[in-house]
Order: sequence, then structure tokens, then C-alpha cells
Amino acid sequence: MDWQQITALAIVAVTAALFAGSRLRRRKFSFQRDTHCGCASPARDGTKQSIVFHARRGERPVVTVKMK
Repeated sequence: MDWQQITALAIVAVTAALFAGSRLRRRKFSFQRDTHCGCASPARDGTKQSIVFHARRGERPVVTVKMK
């Protein structure tokens, strides 16, 4: 083998090692990704919200946030 093949195989080996390492490494905890909620903190009891989304064909979509 000449030096170009050795260099190409080394690059492929390093890339495969990096992919394998990233697959085995533990991820940082992310509240949004690791829980179903996606909110940073629990909501207060007094403030509840609901989001209403209206969309009709040919009209602009409307998003309304209602405070209860």
C-alpha cells in the first residue's frame, strides 16, 4: 500500500471511532427532550392557559391563548 491508501484508511478509521464514541457517550440531561412536558417549571395553580388554533382554507390561521 502506498501512503495515500494508508492516509485514507486512517481518516476512515478516525471517523468511525468518532461516530462510535458519540453513540456510546452519555447525553446531557435536557428537560424538554427527556420529559413529555417541554416546560421548564411546573405551572402555578392560579394561572392556567389553553391554546386554541383556528385555520380555514383560504384564511389566515389564528392562534389564541386563553387565560383561565
